[in-house]
Amino acid sequence: MHTIALANQKGGVGKTTTAASLAIGLSRQGKKVLLVDADAQGNLTQLLGWEQPDELNPTLATVMGKIITDKPIEPHDGILHHQDGVDLMPANIELSATEVTLVNTMSRETVLRQYLSTVQKDYDYAILDCMPSLGMLTINALTAANTVIIPVQAQYLPAKGLEQLLKTVMRVKRQLNPGLEIGGILMTMVDSRTTLSRGVIEQIRVAYGGRVLRSEIPRSIRAAEISLEHKNIFEHDKDGRVAGAYESFTREVMNLGRQRQKHGPDLTR
Repeated sequence: MHTIALANQKGGVGKTTTAASLAIGLSRQGKKVLLVDADAQGNLTQLLGWEQPDELNPTLATVMGKIITDKPIEPHDGILHHQDGVDLMPANIELSATEVTLVNTMSRETVLRQYLSTVQKDYDYAILDCMPSLGMLTINALTAANTVIIPVQAQYLPAKGLEQLLKTVMRVKRQLNPGLEIGGILMTMVDSRTTLSRGVIEQIRVAYGGRVLRSEIPRSIRAAEISLEHKNIFEHDKDGRVAGAYESFTREVMNLGRQRQKHGPDLTR
């Protein structure tokens, strides 16, 4: 199972929409995919149609709690099956308490990795939607992941936080997860009509070269609407620019191994 974390400590960069669209895109390519909502706000859970995440039980907090207390986990405990062919480990506000508990837990950075090891034989991919912070849950996700993808909004201030995130990834790679690779930086909410958007993209491409993915996700009201209508982007924006961009992004993700060979050393080295 290849585990991909989508991480950015800045909120509002399209991370959750990207996580869902990538998972469904991979499913459309015949892959078995587990989505993991690693954010106590439960935005991914709500996006996929479970509008009252706080009423769900068990959730990610439940299974991580069992690992922390050394209790057995039943196979597929808490996993929900979505109509678009992906599975979801949901999250709700209880995950906030889990993050507090992790502070005093032995091997606290590896709890999520331990959970994923119990389901890895059943999936080709696990997609982790991280919370917008660099707290213990995000560290858990980076420790569990093979690859991190960083969605960055094509505006100046969101792009400024990129360096801090890369330093965190580098520290996790050095101390906790030597196999962690940066799969790429994904430009989101791109408005190619504005000088600001084009300028930010150019700066990031100059700074990070081949690590910036070719795919760019355009700003579109169609992407914003999917959270209200609980439809995936490939249905809601069929033949549209955003659906096409996410199809391209999905193909890039599936080819990440070849990209790493082509572009040389990882950013975290």
